[in-house]
Amino acid sequence: MSAFVEAVGDTAAITKRNLIKIKRVPDLLIFTTLSPIMFVLLFAYVFGSAINVPGVGYREFLIAGIFAQTVVFGGTFTGFSLAEDLQKGVIDRFRSLPMAPSAVLFGRTLSDVAINMISLLVMALTGLIVGWRIRSSIPEAIAGFALLLLFAYAISWLMATVGLAVRAPEVVNNASFMVIFPLTFIANTFVPTNNLPGPLKTFADWNPISALTQSARELFGNTSPALPPPHVWSMQHPVVYTLIWVAIILAVFIPLSIRQYKSAASR
Repeated sequence: MSAFVEAVGDTAAITKRNLIKIKRVPDLLIFTTLSPIMFVLLFAYVFGSAINVPGVGYREFLIAGIFAQTVVFGGTFTGFSLAEDLQKGVIDRFRSLPMAPSAVLFGRTLSDVAINMISLLVMALTGLIVGWRIRSSIPEAIAGFALLLLFAYAISWLMATVGLAVRAPEVVNNASFMVIFPLTFIANTFVPTNNLPGPLKTFADWNPISALTQSARELFGNTSPALPPPHVWSMQHPVVYTLIWVAIILAVFIPLSIRQYKSAASR
């Protein structure tokens, strides 16, 4: 029990350290929030007039997809930060301290939840300005934001494994972009998947990013009966499907990250 309490204390200390770093380097937060604002404005005003979504305004359809894309890309910050700490020898200094190895990783991922919360707040305010509205109840809306943050937390652990496996922080951004970018676009994030070719539609329907986006749309009340009903289980039960993916990612990558941390710190 005392070891658990000490691990919690170590995690809190690392989380505080990471949040203080953001305060001292505000550029990190500024550029993290500028990107989603750019996407909201770009899609709402440039593509919005050309894309028709039956029964719901495109701007309301869009925001959940922007939310999903942003929190997934936000996970790369975890990998980049760990790779940077590893390169600068910070991980070695942590390793020399009497603290639980898992505290560094839990502290990193928890502090990145705070960054995603700020990003979601900025995007929500931007969305309200361009015409997005929450048309569900307050508990459902809170559940929508909570699910987005939970999925982001899971992705942070995946990216932590990547960040500890590479030799340079820049590799994290390049490698994650090559994977995450097509994942977030071959989905229902920005357009309905009904008109996609067969193989792409199947992939999009079972893509966890699509489930996360659909979950957010339903919880925010941004859906319409005019949209064709989904015919696959993942889109009929998007919240459950998203939670299954969260559980799988955490079950696989928490122990894998901790093991990678121990080997990376000793190399």
